[in-house]
Amino acid sequence: MRCSRLVLQRWNALYRRSVNTWSAVGAAFNVQHQRSEHLQKNVGLFRVSELSGPAGFQMAQHQALREAEFLVHKACTHPPGAVTVETFDQLSDSLCRVADLADFIKVAHPDAAFREAAERTCVDIGTVVEKLNTNVDLCQSLKNLLENEARSKAVALNVKLLDLYHEFLSGSQLPNAIDKRLLPEHIRHCFSIDGNRVQIGGLHADSPNELVREAAYKIFLYPNASLLLCLDELLACRHELATLVGYESFAHRALKGTMAKTPETVMKFLKLLTEKLSDRTSRDFKMMKEMKKQTHSTNPEVMPWDHAYLSSAIRTEKFNIDPSIYSPYFSLGACMEGLNRLFTQLLGVSFQTEQAKMGELWSEDVRKLDCHFTIRGGRLREDGIYQVPVVVLMLSLPPPNGKTPCLLTPSMVENLFHEMGHAMHSILSSCEPVCTTLSDWRESLVSRLCESKRVCSAADTQLQAWQLRFSHLVGYGAKYYSYLMSRAVASMVWRQCFLEDPFSRVMGERYRREMLAHGGSKEPMLMVQGMLQKTPSIEDFVDALVLDLDANFKCPV
Repeated sequence: MRCSRLVLQRWNALYRRSVNTWSAVGAAFNVQHQRSEHLQKNVGLFRVSELSGPAGFQMAQHQALREAEFLVHKACTHPPGAVTVETFDQLSDSLCRVADLADFIKVAHPDAAFREAAERTCVDIGTVVEKLNTNVDLCQSLKNLLENEARSKAVALNVKLLDLYHEFLSGSQLPNAIDKRLLPEHIRHCFSIDGNRVQIGGLHADSPNELVREAAYKIFLYPNASLLLCLDELLACRHELATLVGYESFAHRALKGTMAKTPETVMKFLKLLTEKLSDRTSRDFKMMKEMKKQTHSTNPEVMPWDHAYLSSAIRTEKFNIDPSIYSPYFSLGACMEGLNRLFTQLLGVSFQTEQAKMGELWSEDVRKLDCHFTIRGGRLREDGIYQVPVVVLMLSLPPPNGKTPCLLTPSMVENLFHEMGHAMHSILSSCEPVCTTLSDWRESLVSRLCESKRVCSAADTQLQAWQLRFSHLVGYGAKYYSYLMSRAVASMVWRQCFLEDPFSRVMGERYRREMLAHGGSKEPMLMVQGMLQKTPSIEDFVDALVLDLDANFKCPV
């Protein structure tokens, strides 16, 4: 029987019950457990023995790079065939095994020494991966790789990009500060004050005070000259790298192998969607304008800093349900029990609890917004033994109150289910080999809004530079539209396959076979075709998304 390890990190949300009525899965998340680690040996993070301390990253990296060097030589000296494919799989796994773990630890570990060591490992392995990516057929030695002028330039550009990514991501999170005398005295307390300066680190979009929202919007989004130059350089560098390896633009490079395939398809999808939603957009804007009248604002116009607040107010007014009515049903343990039952009925997969060893987990008091990290991919090793995948879900959830467990809001439940979907994709993937190209590990991705190499110069921004706060320019990029297209696919699958029987084992097995089992080894459109038993058009995607958005507008669930 195959099994996989799933680690769900939930901070300060455990509690005690005098009578335990939970199943083992529910109790794991709703009941406090005592650990007796003082007699245990430190097994290292994720049971990687080297990672019992920060210095272990260098050891793990050194071992992975030595193994990679051996495998590159093996791939270059063997004739094409099954051995070559197997070697590529081993090469990808040896690097990803360390890099993916480091990518997680650099943002999740509370110890700065661990984070810094993991960051160095990410940079070092990322540089090596780009070297291998530019050696398409791996039929020459690493020495010849670096002697090729074009490949050397590509490696240098990638190294430069890693630095620019770090600079931009760091800068995008920094607050803007102004002299506190420039703000009305009665709203200063809404922000962080440092001496004579007011620090504004967000949009305060949920504030009922219109002046607070306006001040935050104008100050937080005020252009930072050095960060504008960083972003310009980042985009130009990515464009140069893309053209160097034969693509028209960075978006063309990033979209290769996706469901859309080209920027032109993405733009057609977005254009059609905009046209289909034009009436609804007008209706929503009218509703926001009516809602603003109710706030007795001196400015009747809907301003940019009003959009999020008024949209939320409309939803609250439309679906005003007392949280005390539904929140007792949504403890974290109850939600995990529900997911367990769902996966059991649909996929024949169940959860089991496992006691962690000393040093295996990083901390219980780290807080992080919802993320999904694959720590280790599943694969059939060369010795015939299946390597179980390890996946981490991190969620920022409220603490328990006395004997009341951690209770989730509807949006938290939605996030938990969303992230669990990512986890099950990783766990149930059974593709062999795990990767066929090394470029899957680290694409530099750019937003479709930044497809060309220069779109964000200082002359274009005037008084607000929202793009400097859009950190997804680094992480998602030319694929940010995919949230919409994925939602369209989900809508089609739901309506065609699960609407009549949400717990259909037949459709659950088809979903597992056609969509989950392949990981990243099969073209997305082919997986959708297998699930729907037909080939959807761009128009089909748009229609499905519009139906889903309309249904979501009419119903709070």
